[in-house]
Amino acid sequence: MASIKAVDEHAGQNGRANGHPGNYCITETNLGEPRDLRVITIGAGAAGLNLAYQINRHMQHVTHIIYEKNPEVGGTWYENKYPGCACDIPSHNYQFTWEPNPEWNHFYSPAPEIQEYFRSLAKKHELYRFIKLNHRVSSAVWNEDEAIWDLKIENISDGTVVEDWCHFMISGSGILKSVKPSNLVLYTSLQTFKGPLLHSAAWDATVDWRNKTVAVLGCGSSGVQIVPTLQPDVKEIVTFFRTPTWITAGFAQSKAGPGGSNFEFSEHQKEIFRNDPTKYLEYRKDVESELNSRFKFIIKDSPEQEEAVRFSINEMTEKLGRDSPLLKHILPDFAVGCRRPTPGNGYLEALTKPNVRVVTDHIVEIVPEGIKTATGEIIKVDIFVCATGFDISFCPRYPVVGQKGIQLGDQWKVKPEAYMSLAAPNFPNHFMFLGPNAPIGHGSVLPILEHAAKYMIRMLHKCQTEGIKSVSVKKEAVADYNEHLAEFMKRTAWSTHCRSWFKNGTVDGPIVAVHPGSRVHWFHTLESPRFEDYDWEARSRNRFGYLGNGFSVKEQDGRDTTYYFDNPDEGYEFVKY
Repeated sequence: MASIKAVDEHAGQNGRANGHPGNYCITETNLGEPRDLRVITIGAGAAGLNLAYQINRHMQHVTHIIYEKNPEVGGTWYENKYPGCACDIPSHNYQFTWEPNPEWNHFYSPAPEIQEYFRSLAKKHELYRFIKLNHRVSSAVWNEDEAIWDLKIENISDGTVVEDWCHFMISGSGILKSVKPSNLVLYTSLQTFKGPLLHSAAWDATVDWRNKTVAVLGCGSSGVQIVPTLQPDVKEIVTFFRTPTWITAGFAQSKAGPGGSNFEFSEHQKEIFRNDPTKYLEYRKDVESELNSRFKFIIKDSPEQEEAVRFSINEMTEKLGRDSPLLKHILPDFAVGCRRPTPGNGYLEALTKPNVRVVTDHIVEIVPEGIKTATGEIIKVDIFVCATGFDISFCPRYPVVGQKGIQLGDQWKVKPEAYMSLAAPNFPNHFMFLGPNAPIGHGSVLPILEHAAKYMIRMLHKCQTEGIKSVSVKKEAVADYNEHLAEFMKRTAWSTHCRSWFKNGTVDGPIVAVHPGSRVHWFHTLESPRFEDYDWEARSRNRFGYLGNGFSVKEQDGRDTTYYFDNPDEGYEFVKY
């Protein structure tokens, strides 16, 4: 059951908590009156922008600051600028439900168009006033005595370090968020290469690849976009297959062009979306419904999984050619979905071009003039592109120190565990977007961010209006959740034999990156927060101190005090679906 630990306290300067022994006194506040909260969000990508919009729209008496290390908003879509970078989710479903955009130019949008969408909505809704660009959080420490987070932030523009604090800290810095060498030997020898070294997550746009020999390491989502984009203009591409992978068309391919290809929306189609919001909503819901139906094939012994394997083999065989020697290297023996299916429109076709060489031999060393393989061959290249090597540990870039000096990075060193992907034990007043075991492999991430924000705001509002000083998820709740998670995963494609970032880069390790259920399953789970799974600490030694002076905010300012006559069914919505 939920428990509330009560303490004596009065509000000090700036709302900081200070212990105050003495007799219990009635506070002269109305029931439901929100106290001042200071909230800091880390990251002004999609998660931070959505939270800024929602807090501004739905909460009162909140000071909200977002620290963003980049000089612009957008997160992933600001940072990733490699050739061919695009979204594999249909454009009209890779947008916020509260900011529909009928002006998308492509079914699958390129990165610059998505970045402009986020920049434009931030400007339209005046979200920049909450954001401090070029500011990087360097540490966050929980102050148990005052029940606040103390943060240090570096101003990247001038190198100065400032201090800040908040009642609640929200992490919105994303996953796959920093480059990390996946092979230390290769990483070390890379430094000897005499030509330009590029990484998909840190692309140098000044490097000209035209008429050059380019090596591309990695056949994940960025690699399969880079290869077909460079192929028409390079002298030769040398790409490497380290592990088999399922290459598919983009998500919701039945709504895409022929063979799942991308296409441009006509001005007539845009006009319909602009002028008929009902029809536009129907279209978006139709696409979203197809995305939501995909989870059925994740069940590894299901008819849908069997059909996914058959369809993918036929598609890949057709595009490579039935006699292609590449088939034995690229077709996996694990289930479709064990690794995130890699949409690669044009990728397989590019591999068949005369100026593309696919190398399946093991790389043993990078040398000044190129790549040395296990056969002893030295492949000379002008440019080396890494489209692999990310930190997939979920650990933050900076120290996050919780109760009793516990560091989140140490707590997650062996296996990252969270509660519904949102909270970790030992770290009060801290919520995260896309933490361990979020439903990130299931479709568009933006509805996931929206549902997570609703949950967080419910928690913030409860603390703000019910006299709660701190809230921390119980260790027992996290343990039970992860026991269920581990058992459920045995029935999924994710548990089959493949190396995946879903398993923190291992082949048969625990599945730490995806939710044990469908997207709708996760949305439903968050509708009614299980407050009993948290420990609550009250600001007053009497847990009912928030009841205040006997009056409610519902009877202030001439409001209708007979509101309960208007909708007799209000409050019973939860009993049916």
